[in-house]
Amino acid sequence: MTPNALGAVASPQAARLDRAAIQALYNRPLLELVFEAATVHRAHHDPQYVQCSQLLSIKTGGCQENCGYCSQSAHHKTPVKREPLMSTEEVLAAAKRAKDGGADRFCMGAAWREVKDGPDFDRVLDMIEGVNSMGLESCVTLGMVNEDQASRLADAGLDYYNHNLDTGRSHYDKIVTTRTFDDRLNTLGNVRKAGMSVCAGGILGLGEDRDQRAELITELANLEPQPESVPINALVPVEGTPLSEQQVVDWTEMVRTVAVARIAIPGARVRLSAGRQEMSEEAQAMCFLAGANSIFVGDELLTTPNPSQSSDAAMLAKLGLKGVGMPKQAPGK
Repeated sequence: MTPNALGAVASPQAARLDRAAIQALYNRPLLELVFEAATVHRAHHDPQYVQCSQLLSIKTGGCQENCGYCSQSAHHKTPVKREPLMSTEEVLAAAKRAKDGGADRFCMGAAWREVKDGPDFDRVLDMIEGVNSMGLESCVTLGMVNEDQASRLADAGLDYYNHNLDTGRSHYDKIVTTRTFDDRLNTLGNVRKAGMSVCAGGILGLGEDRDQRAELITELANLEPQPESVPINALVPVEGTPLSEQQVVDWTEMVRTVAVARIAIPGARVRLSAGRQEMSEEAQAMCFLAGANSIFVGDELLTTPNPSQSSDAAMLAKLGLKGVGMPKQAPGK
């Protein structure tokens, strides 16, 4: 198969795997699992390429949801301050800096429970059009959207809509109660009906067990069609949230989840997302071997820290990987 300019190749929907099969993958010896995932990865993608996105919080804090991990929830007392929706000019200036710094996709996140029609939504549509005009892929995460709102986003040219499932269905109501698991699936359905690509993944370290992680991947794998982008996050505990005392998830569970996601959702870009700041280069290298082929660049992910772009460029150079659009850097520098 021939890779495209970003290193991906077209691939059919994977054969369906039930939860028992996903659980069996999770419980395999780690190196055997990574070997299989690496084989699947090479059958569907050029393993040299890592897609680079940058994420900006365009409206921060004050969210009506009570997600137990989130620093932006109005239900929790955290260090995050409420900020209004940024101006279109501010966002487009940030998008230009992201492109100049090596990102090829620009993601915009607003701390909303759901989209509400009005001037703020109109402004977001203008932002999307402006980002697209720069030659960047556009992505937003705005909470729940109905069919009409999804259509308006598509008409503005939006490439990806991000709406994570967060965790397995059986663990979900222990993390958030202000919207249901099916609410999330309904939003993803509306995005699909509008013809946009889906970015949907989850978070490890929310108190779930391995079987519930398998439950999450099974749900994602059974979306029709499967998500084009699957972010795998590790919880970054934030003071003031209900999950602030959670232990950081072991790096091997990140590798396992990346590998299982790669096998179950072979055509997707599997993104190593939040929590990467706490991972060693060696652990990240194992994730890339297991099939991760996308990262967020930039110093911050919404409100949590992220490795610097210079350190990412140096790491990818050491590994002989090509960050799509990232500045070139000689190995060992």
